[in-house]
Amino acid sequence: MPADSRLQASPSDDRAAITRLTSDLVAIDSRSSLSNLPIAERIEAELAGFELERLDYADANGVAKRALVAHRGPPGGLALSGHMDTVPDTGWQANPWEPRLDAEGVLHGLGSVDMKGPLAACILAARAVPAHVPATLLITTDEETTKAGARAVAGSALARRLGLRGIVVAEPTGMVPVRGHRASINFIIRAHGVQAHSSTGQGRNANWALIPFLVEMQALAARLRQDPALHDAAYDPPAPDFNLVLDNHGTAVNVTVPLATCRIKFRYSRSLDPAPVLAAVRDAAERAGLELEKTVEGNPPELAPDHPLVRLACELTGRAATTVPFGTDASELQALAPCLVLGPGGIGTAHTPRECVAVADLAAAVPIFARLLERGAG
Repeated sequence: MPADSRLQASPSDDRAAITRLTSDLVAIDSRSSLSNLPIAERIEAELAGFELERLDYADANGVAKRALVAHRGPPGGLALSGHMDTVPDTGWQANPWEPRLDAEGVLHGLGSVDMKGPLAACILAARAVPAHVPATLLITTDEETTKAGARAVAGSALARRLGLRGIVVAEPTGMVPVRGHRASINFIIRAHGVQAHSSTGQGRNANWALIPFLVEMQALAARLRQDPALHDAAYDPPAPDFNLVLDNHGTAVNVTVPLATCRIKFRYSRSLDPAPVLAAVRDAAERAGLELEKTVEGNPPELAPDHPLVRLACELTGRAATTVPFGTDASELQALAPCLVLGPGGIGTAHTPRECVAVADLAAAVPIFARLLERGAG
């Protein structure tokens, strides 16, 4: 059954349109581990009259992916950007891909606020502006994992020839303009052992090799939390993020661990030089004889408070600009043009089984996005 027939749309045409499109997108399973071609094709159906560039690639697991660049009108102006992929459905009891509109006008479903609803608002805004206004959409995937879709868009021939003046990344900020955020460096550290029945004494437990490294990482994490010289007062919290996750890949307690994996996400703002942290992780891994893999996003994007794009967004929303500790595709898209993050809904329910967004908030964002496109063309 189509998603829009399950939902009672608002009497407002704007609310009905945003409800239908958001619901259709939520109903398509587009977790980052899967191919996003079905949702990309659904979005393409909304872009009649736009010049379209399909950026097809295979991810590290060989899964087919597609990012999209769509443009209508003259070159220049601003672009609106959103991503198609979602996090996994961890913790969901209800069907994550069955959009549900409750009596208060709140739409529930995986990806509803992060960020299929904001993406739908971008699409409707780009379609709504007059034909003489440049309207560009940069639609990515793998935002929740590797940012590979954003890197593909940053290299787009169509996007590069447009001479964009700025990009609005429509992550859920409650329509508060975000002028800067942290970027990530991701580490994977592996310790190798020999698997055996633990009672035989013939195995080698990989965890023992990992522990000296973890002790050093604990000290590094404490320093990042406690040393004011490593903090940025423009961000809340001021300390950078240094998050660690351990994995023994399902090894039973009576088996010596053959592989122990440590993953670390290090988020830092523009004011912090990441080189000493990179060196500390690398040197500790070498001392412990561990395998190290790292992936580095683009530099942390940050615009000055008086940047024209920031001033315009503050004027149209009536809200003061801020910074946020999380990251977005802006870390890669800034290679094309200055980036601002601004979108409807709040991040509070994102990445949870309670994910939802008020349809009224999505509908209210559409004219603001349209005005950004119109004023950004001036």
